[in-house]
Amino acid sequence: MLLDILMLAAGLVLLVFAGDFLVKGAAGLAENLGIPSLIIGLTIVAFGTSAPELVVSLQSALSGAPDIAVGNVIGSNIANVLLVLGVPAIIAVVHAEQRGLARNVAVMLVFTIAFMWMISDDLLSRTEAAFLFAGLLLFVMVQILRARTHIEEEQTGDYHEELGELPHAPGKIAFHLAGGLIGLPIAAHLTVSGASGIAQAFGISQAAIGLTIVAVGTSLPELATTLVAAWRKKADVALGNIIGSNIFNIGAIMGITGLIIPVPVSHIIIERDMWMMLAAAVALTVICFARISTGKILGAIMFAAYLIYVAVVL
Repeated sequence: MLLDILMLAAGLVLLVFAGDFLVKGAAGLAENLGIPSLIIGLTIVAFGTSAPELVVSLQSALSGAPDIAVGNVIGSNIANVLLVLGVPAIIAVVHAEQRGLARNVAVMLVFTIAFMWMISDDLLSRTEAAFLFAGLLLFVMVQILRARTHIEEEQTGDYHEELGELPHAPGKIAFHLAGGLIGLPIAAHLTVSGASGIAQAFGISQAAIGLTIVAVGTSLPELATTLVAAWRKKADVALGNIIGSNIFNIGAIMGITGLIIPVPVSHIIIERDMWMMLAAAVALTVICFARISTGKILGAIMFAAYLIYVAVVL
């Protein structure tokens, strides 16, 4: 039991560091190759920051724990709205005034509903996963085209503040890429093995572990980034990051995982948790379309709602 807890903790910590190494190495290499910053931000950084969730979900599906794979995505999307937005809003007001928010949150809602429809028959097939991934690629292409016409130039190419200093020396780039590519699979194995062991020891379903502990663990980087931004009175960027993360969780993580291996989905996720994901998505959509500022009261309500949800799941 203690070993399982240590494995899970070590896996989640390693996921954060290995994911960061991979993104920095890939972004540094892309800059050396002369790839425009907006392309790097909308592709390499966006895909790279989803790498921890991807390797966990893929490892879960391949190792016979599909509920952790699906629970990780659904739980992360719920946590992104209620936790990653709710907690920082208690510190500083989050204004829904960025350009493109309404359009992108509408895309997120479409992805959410499409994903729910696809898994409603207890299975995410390869064909359905292919549609999800193709939809994501189309979304990214449209974002790039819009960014290139300077419609939303203030939202592109700003990944340096989030990632910090990037490696540019060949040796450092190789070190970062190797660290990420080697560390992520190891981290995923530790996380899934530890989570499965804890579930068995406590008699908790793998879905519950995926929806809560694993989902929150893989969402910690986003939460930490948003908390720092809130502390610096720059929390408004959180909404765009949350929307993008939720789209990538469904389109990239479930899309790629489902392409490699069909993913069965448990009844409890279909009957309860995917509807909670939809409720969170609708709430975020209303906030963005109505341009509602998320302050202390609304943030506290969202955080309390998340704690209640976790209590119900566990």
